[in-house]
Amino acid sequence: MKLLFTLVLLLVTPFSVYAEKALDLSKFAQHYYETMTATQAPNAGTKELEAYLSLLTDDVGSQHIPYQVDDSRTADGKELMRKGMSFYLGAHTHYESELLNTFIFNDSGFAIRYKNHAKGIHPQNKQPIEYTSIMMEVIEVENGKVAMIRKYHE
Repeated sequence: MKLLFTLVLLLVTPFSVYAEKALDLSKFAQHYYETMTATQAPNAGTKELEAYLSLLTDDVGSQHIPYQVDDSRTADGKELMRKGMSFYLGAHTHYESELLNTFIFNDSGFAIRYKNHAKGIHPQNKQPIEYTSIMMEVIEVENGKVAMIRKYHE
């Protein structure tokens, strides 16, 4: 019986250790930034959007102060982001971004601070737009996916 228990323990332990291996948040933060900014490029399409959305939980919450103050997570959070981002997809005629800082918070999240500059045509009112801003996104991570996005302007 002891031998059987020892054999089972030896077989299960490597899988348990592998399953509990922590996500490298530094690499994940860099990948998130690159994937997110790809959705803002003038030639961005469904491929870039879906690559970004694949990083998110289905019930992702999103808050963009001062425009979107509700930080609720809902079962259709990812679908709501897909709908909102699809409306603006390809609206930029010029986009550049520079990652300024990355902050890692133990194994629960990260923040990225970046500067971006964009020009384009607003899809709703068809008026030219241009802006430069410094943004901070604070990201909460659950089970290797983005669960909450909080955007702040400097």
